[in-house]
Amino acid sequence: MEGRPGENPTNGAEPFTAEELAKLRKHVAEDLLAFALLRWTGLRGSDAVALSWKEVHFDRKEIERLTQKRKRKVVLPIQSELLALLEMERDKRKPEPDDTVLLNPATGKKLSRPRLYNRLLSVGKRAGVANARPHRFRDTLAVDMLSRGASPYDVAKMLGDTIETIEKHYTPFVKELRERVRTILESDGGLESTGAVTPASQQPVRIQ
Repeated sequence: MEGRPGENPTNGAEPFTAEELAKLRKHVAEDLLAFALLRWTGLRGSDAVALSWKEVHFDRKEIERLTQKRKRKVVLPIQSELLALLEMERDKRKPEPDDTVLLNPATGKKLSRPRLYNRLLSVGKRAGVANARPHRFRDTLAVDMLSRGASPYDVAKMLGDTIETIEKHYTPFVKELRERVRTILESDGGLESTGAVTPASQQPVRIQ
């Protein structure tokens, strides 16, 4: 065993860098589907291993799931790479609706959360990426979406999380978000130039 889910519960967000993602992809081998599912959905490990085929809607290109931790319904658009891998897996296995999407490549049986955790740690070791635990993919997707212009509300809806959590854990990583705020603050307009707020000393006195 190379680690256990939740063994460092006090750690903050730890998104992968672009270089780390590239290294992981080169060494992912038979865990490519698990890699892509986590990379493009941000599902927690518990939800990823429990995801069933009936929750994958190929006609809509969406995954619809009630998350285990917060009991929130998430509707996730299926990114093109992930869609292709899911279609290939479906066509190869001809699964039943209640079958889980992820299987243990070593046994062909349902993949457990601890086994997913350890398989990804092993991918990380081969790639030279430390601590490649599943939750880091969730961190990565959140930061990636914010960097691409998504709002904290958008990310919260996608991940089934709270806006407060997104703002606390992920926005500090996004330089682009800070620069957008800087540009807004430096732009023309605002309260001083528009007079949108009247100083208290200049407001009319109401006589009761």
